[in-house]
Amino acid sequence: MTDTTNVVQFRQPDDVDDPLTEVLRAGARRLLAQAVELEAEAFLAARDDLRLPDGRSRLVRHGHGPERQVQTGIGPVPVSRVKIRDRGGAEEGERVRFSSAILPRWARRTKSLDALLPVLYLRGVSTGDFQEALTALLGKDAPNLSPAVVGRLTAEWQVEYEHWQARDLSARRYVYVWADGVYLQARMEDHSECMLVLIGATPEGRKELVGFQVGVRESAQSWRELLVEVKRRGLAIAPEIAVGDGALGFWKALDEVWPSTRHQRCWVHKIANWTCFRKVESFPEMKGELDDEAATIYEGIRGRGGPAGGDQRAYAACGGGGSGRWPVYAGTLDRPSS
Repeated sequence: MTDTTNVVQFRQPDDVDDPLTEVLRAGARRLLAQAVELEAEAFLAARDDLRLPDGRSRLVRHGHGPERQVQTGIGPVPVSRVKIRDRGGAEEGERVRFSSAILPRWARRTKSLDALLPVLYLRGVSTGDFQEALTALLGKDAPNLSPAVVGRLTAEWQVEYEHWQARDLSARRYVYVWADGVYLQARMEDHSECMLVLIGATPEGRKELVGFQVGVRESAQSWRELLVEVKRRGLAIAPEIAVGDGALGFWKALDEVWPSTRHQRCWVHKIANWTCFRKVESFPEMKGELDDEAATIYEGIRGRGGPAGGDQRAYAACGGGGSGRWPVYAGTLDRPSS
């Protein structure tokens, strides 16, 4: 009798291979090695005129450093650092050193992976759960981050944050600023913190985060502290226009710190507030028409500088200026704080 029993070994989750990831990782290994080699060759070519007294090249390749694993978004990628030796002595002047911009001397993770870690921390992942979270995201070869390492990283993030909060703003110029309070619930807290956020637009049209701080909801005092702080750090020229919602605290603080800045109600908030005037039971039947009218007014006024130059017909039809079909709703368009 022939034994035809076959024992099938089930593959464990950690043993599952992803051919696509392996192809990407192999390609990344080759490209990284080529980039490091080309960088070293370019460094030597740019300094080919450096010579020893006997005419030989002063800078020469000196092998490679030990192979190390650089953790990336597709897993670890092995790479070796190119070493360059300066054969010149003290008589040739200061020794030339090669430092790779692609592969810094002590780099162990890519910047994109470093950017992921604080996001996980802010999302509520505790220091002891980082390894499990990274393994789920990056696979079994995810970097080994002990609670002590994560603790050290959080201390570094705090230093970076404090440095950013103290940066000089004297060279900055913002034409517009947007202000809003964002409510965040961190980890297992039972209440939300109000984060006051100020974003500015440069004359070139580039948006930048100007400043933020935790405030007591959206009080005038909290907004005043933020505005005074950015002004103290050099933001002396007041923005032309400030855009915000209907919270009165910001506008009160703005008039005290930058009295020449003009107010503009955020149109997203204004139209949302406008639609809320409608009774719940009758809203669905006219929502489509109302949305069309609101969009027309929004586009017309946004593109032509306000009701005086916007789509006058749509503005009046919706009740702008006290006439039309929905004067109660459209009346909010005439109130800056609505």
